[in-house]
Amino acid sequence: MAIAVALPALGESVVEGTVSRWLVKEGDRVELDQPLVEVTTDKVDAEIPSPAAGVIEKILVAEGATVPVGAELALITGAAQGAAAAPPRAAQAQPVERAEARPTPVARRVAAETATPLAGVEGTGVAGRVTKRDVLERAGAPAAKASVPAAPAPQTEARRSASRSRAAAPAAGKPAYMSYQLQPGDRVIPMTPLRRLVAEHMVQSKRTSPHVGTVAEIDMQGVVRLRDQHKRDFQETSGFALTFLPFVVLATVRALREFPRLNASVLEDAIVEKKDVHVGIAVETDKGLVVPVVRHADRLSLVGLASAIEDLSARARTKKLSADELKGGTFTVSNPGRNGNLYGFAIINQPQVGILRMGEIVKRPVVRPIGGDDAIVIRPIMHLALSYDHRAVDGAPANGFLFRVKQLLEEAEFDL
Repeated sequence: MAIAVALPALGESVVEGTVSRWLVKEGDRVELDQPLVEVTTDKVDAEIPSPAAGVIEKILVAEGATVPVGAELALITGAAQGAAAAPPRAAQAQPVERAEARPTPVARRVAAETATPLAGVEGTGVAGRVTKRDVLERAGAPAAKASVPAAPAPQTEARRSASRSRAAAPAAGKPAYMSYQLQPGDRVIPMTPLRRLVAEHMVQSKRTSPHVGTVAEIDMQGVVRLRDQHKRDFQETSGFALTFLPFVVLATVRALREFPRLNASVLEDAIVEKKDVHVGIAVETDKGLVVPVVRHADRLSLVGLASAIEDLSARARTKKLSADELKGGTFTVSNPGRNGNLYGFAIINQPQVGILRMGEIVKRPVVRPIGGDDAIVIRPIMHLALSYDHRAVDGAPANGFLFRVKQLLEEAEFDL
């Protein structure tokens, strides 16, 4: 008897998923919990494990197709010869076609905002999904066409060729300088579903929030000394290295308690200051950027934050996160790592009103008072860049918040 591989609920708000890539093919023998297929939702990129050991009898959903939670993706039989004697329902099952594709969540929101009927809108996204760009074109907003270019559909070579032809020709209504014709040697890289979702979210954030940025220069001498004193014992006790990120997050959550306007969201004509502090930590994975959330970060010690960040980051890179662990953040901290350059302004993670981006820690000559006189000394300096939503936050509280983070880091009064 065949066992069905169904699309599980990947979070309480997730109702559908797109099959990104099959990791097996029909006839392959698989083991219990072996990853079978990569699925992308509007919240998370995840691998679906095998519910049993056996042989892949039939793949029911093609790559690029979007199906609802609970839909059958494949059938598994207990032996290789079982594929020849497929149950009737397996023989009748057909791959999900493009006609069944539905609008993306962003497309639905834009359709509602512009009062654009979705019926009859031709989708240009993965598996024919209706994207934000498709809705804006139907709504008569040609200027927005360049916001998120459509990726070539991955299902067939014919579709890829058609997509390349469209990319080679200037788009209608688009200025010539905004069009590019493919040249010999150019490499066309279709956006993954996760990359497209990130792109849509970033464009929507910039269209929604008037971004303002401010930068602070932080003398990390105290933090560096504290970390150097404890990093060996911490490594032996915890099993992972103590980085500078938990120090910055702890200073951030303490400052958020003093400046609640940064721990907020804009809700139509009101500003909602959040009771809880849930900090998103931007993590780069081989599939793209994800932002898992540390719940109640203001209740955790430095060690607790370090452990939570390590756990979420590790599971993000191994695709072990649930969709619920990627939502509900009230503020975000981004750490590009050792090669983060001086500083940079990140795009706000909607519906939050602020995001803090760490720069690289570099030794620099600075002036400090020593013995009543000014002296030039070498100190480890880091720049913190705050991007904030000017709809909700004015310059005074934003600068006050960032200055408080600076004070807390330079005082370095953290328990380890």
